[in-house]
Amino acid sequence: MKLQNSFRDYTAESSLFVRRALVAFLGILLLTGILVANLYNVQIVRYTDYQTRSNENRIKLVPIPPSRGIIYDRNGTPLALNRTIYQLEMMPEKVDNVQQTLDALRDVIDLTDDDIANFKKERSRSHRFTSIPVKVNLSEVQVARFAVNQYRFPGVEVKGYKRRYYPYNSALTHVIGYVSKINDKDVDRLDKEGKLANYASTHDIGKLGIERYYEDVLHGQTGYEEVEVNNRGRVIRQLKEVPPQAGRDIYLTLDLKLQQYIETLLAGSRAAVVVTDPRTGSILALVSTPSYDPNLFVDGISSKDYSALLNDPNTPLVNRATQGVYPPASTVKPYVAVSALSANVITRNTSLFDPGWWQLPGSDKRYRDWKKWGHGHLNVTKALEESADTYFYQVAYDMGIDRLSEWMSKFGYGHYTGIDLSEERSGNMPTREWKLKRFKKPWYQGDTIPGRHRTGLLDRNADSDEQSADDPDKRRSGKSAASAAKHRRRW
Repeated sequence: MKLQNSFRDYTAESSLFVRRALVAFLGILLLTGILVANLYNVQIVRYTDYQTRSNENRIKLVPIPPSRGIIYDRNGTPLALNRTIYQLEMMPEKVDNVQQTLDALRDVIDLTDDDIANFKKERSRSHRFTSIPVKVNLSEVQVARFAVNQYRFPGVEVKGYKRRYYPYNSALTHVIGYVSKINDKDVDRLDKEGKLANYASTHDIGKLGIERYYEDVLHGQTGYEEVEVNNRGRVIRQLKEVPPQAGRDIYLTLDLKLQQYIETLLAGSRAAVVVTDPRTGSILALVSTPSYDPNLFVDGISSKDYSALLNDPNTPLVNRATQGVYPPASTVKPYVAVSALSANVITRNTSLFDPGWWQLPGSDKRYRDWKKWGHGHLNVTKALEESADTYFYQVAYDMGIDRLSEWMSKFGYGHYTGIDLSEERSGNMPTREWKLKRFKKPWYQGDTIPGRHRTGLLDRNADSDEQSADDPDKRRSGKSAASAAKHRRRW
């Protein structure tokens, strides 16, 4: 019987242990290397990236809206100013049940169905974690009632804002214009112009008149506040603040008392009056009646009120002073006289006899003078003094439409005036080419005569035009006629 070796081979076991220890060490070394490499990647290579992500979760930039500039008349009377209003806002992400909260708020702040509809509309186009207005223009009583019940409504708070206010209501609407809520068209335009960031906390923008034309001057520069927040989004502390720059004030040449006086004279009529200083061209008054209250548009006009304005047969939305196109009548005669004298068609002594009518050569057609029995013998001076129609019929006939159109265009006929308003129409200065294109007919000699003093071929009344309160595509973008000194405008 063969005996079994009962002794262990320690040499083999020792060799196996060494190999196992070496493998374990290499494994640990490899894992440590991977860990160190990852730590290096996170702490060194991608430090800036992760720090930014961390700050984005912890640090927020809160935009601070600038105060809009005030608009004054020539005597320093404020025509458009800012006043503090309070509105109730909700951040839906912090509310467990939005609909139940809205229902509970009905009795606290007199919330209406229209308020809820507006809230839902704003919510549908707002970003997450954005405060959305629930009710604007809260009264002191409503603010107090909510303050008592605020503990019941987490995620809902009252905030104060500066809101535009027009103290003289309809008296200056067609001059001052108004601001209203920023809409999608405004956002697209501001984005294209690279100005959208400056409106991060602004709710309103100039839509009409001076408010629109000088939007960049009046708006100011948005500031911001850098704050640290906790995981619930609540502000812990302020880290940095860059204050906003208020918009600049504007002083107009407009005289409020004169404006109001003219408006009382035109009450109940469809009319327009413009008063200028002939020495400087400054506009002292510009009245268009009927008008409307611009305060209706500041917080967003209701469909009912807007429909009433849009369907009003008196077209209050049309600025008759700048958008109305009317026959120039006898105001054109001095320009015709200067044109004829400059073109050597007449001299200061050119005379004719006026029997009360003028007859087109080669025709039986007669054009009557306003003075039935005529003015007798006339030269250019007397013709201007007595506003004799027949004299200027002859002058217009002798000049012809080509020279007359050329000269009248030099005086600004058919062009924009350059007034500091975007709501302006240029009118029309007829030419041969225009008539052929418009009516498919050539220009006749008789066309030149009534076209200069009476109705003409394309002198239209603004009352027949479709009115639009806020459509910049239908308006021209006129050049500024403003002077730089103290921001005092042509107005």
